[in-house]
Amino acid sequence: MKRLSLRLRLIIGFVMLTLLCWGAASVESWRQTRHNINQLFDTQQMLFAKRLVAINPEELHPDTPTLPKTKALVRHHRGEQEDDALAFAIFTRDGQMVLNDGDNGKDFIFQQRLGFTNDTLRGDDDLWRILWLTTPDKRYVIAVGQEWEYRDDMIQGIVQTNLLPWLFALPVMLVLLFWLITRELSPLKRIALQLHSRSPEDTAPLTTPHLPLEVRPLVQALNGLFIRINEMLTRERRFTSDAAHELRSPLAALKVQSDVVQLAQDDETMRRHALHNIQASIDRAARLVDQLLTLSRLDAKTAHAKCDKVDLAQLLQQAIIDHYGEAKQAGIELRLNLTATPEEYHGYPLLLTLMFRNLLDNAIRYGQTGGIVELTLTANSITVSDNGPGVSEQDLTRLGERFYRPPGQEKSGSGLGLSIVENIAQLHGMKTRFANRPEGGFSVTLIVNPPSPYALKKTAKKAG
Repeated sequence: MKRLSLRLRLIIGFVMLTLLCWGAASVESWRQTRHNINQLFDTQQMLFAKRLVAINPEELHPDTPTLPKTKALVRHHRGEQEDDALAFAIFTRDGQMVLNDGDNGKDFIFQQRLGFTNDTLRGDDDLWRILWLTTPDKRYVIAVGQEWEYRDDMIQGIVQTNLLPWLFALPVMLVLLFWLITRELSPLKRIALQLHSRSPEDTAPLTTPHLPLEVRPLVQALNGLFIRINEMLTRERRFTSDAAHELRSPLAALKVQSDVVQLAQDDETMRRHALHNIQASIDRAARLVDQLLTLSRLDAKTAHAKCDKVDLAQLLQQAIIDHYGEAKQAGIELRLNLTATPEEYHGYPLLLTLMFRNLLDNAIRYGQTGGIVELTLTANSITVSDNGPGVSEQDLTRLGERFYRPPGQEKSGSGLGLSIVENIAQLHGMKTRFANRPEGGFSVTLIVNPPSPYALKKTAKKAG
């Protein structure tokens, strides 16, 4: 089912609300006007009846009990004079009419009740509101009446006078509303045109001036999304470039060694040496691909990983167990020193495990045979140290850069291990410090500042 546009829905909603409010106001206006008009005319009837009470019918001595019609007496008057506006009659106590207004008063039917009544006249089905009063001497009864239809016409005229201008103004209001809504929604249309016309590679922020406050968060969110997409594309391009650059060397070495195998012919020593080099090149390429994939997926893992309370001592113990066989084969002893444990540490267990694995791999790879790799956990730091050759002071400043390996290294590597450690440590709010040990060897120290889950999520969001 096709939904209506926002502009059309707003206009329809406004029209319905306007008609509803206009209808409710009309009903209330009619009710209030009817109440006020009835009060006004009841008061008028009461005042007129009090004036008639002061008249002595016997002093008038009319030839007939009927007065002349006022239209014949008053020739110049303003407005239309209705015969039903007001009528009166004077009766004796036994019901004999002694005087009337000459119009509808002669058709009054005598009643014994006093006060206001709703009655019909003689020979007429229209309903009248009649006030009955007695004179102070109780000899006469005064009747002052007014037709209900006259009051209703008066009420209808007043209500129409008040509401018809609003009814005539409604089309003008709708036109102005259509123009106003179209004008206020135009920034959304401009945003849609910008999004439709931009290329997939365009990550520039949207530039739409005079944005409403309600639309501004949407544009800011889109601009933030473009920034994140740009960062992601940059990382992907860098990953592709780095992968192509770094894989070229092991692939070239594989080709050279395969040519050596073919040229070796009956030279078994040369063939075995070439096959050994091929195996080493394959291991290097596999390790490089694994580290590249790890580095490229680090942000994706962060987005989906579960932040939880982490026992750092337990993670370090498990890292020792996982690398025990590798260390034994390399002739290196692993030691774990637990002096203190950070309280209430929150993090991503999978990423922390990966970080410790890279640190141990690096320490075992570059440590000396018969040496010791120590893991030390204190209340605010984690240190992994070995007794290897260490690095120069100049190289210390570049450790952690992608694909950077100090010159003169005999061990094969991709130069990504410490870069992964840097990224994971930064994600957890840790500071990384590389140093040469005074007694010889190399150490990596992670300064632990236990982050709260909220701060960790915020850091992960910025990193993503």
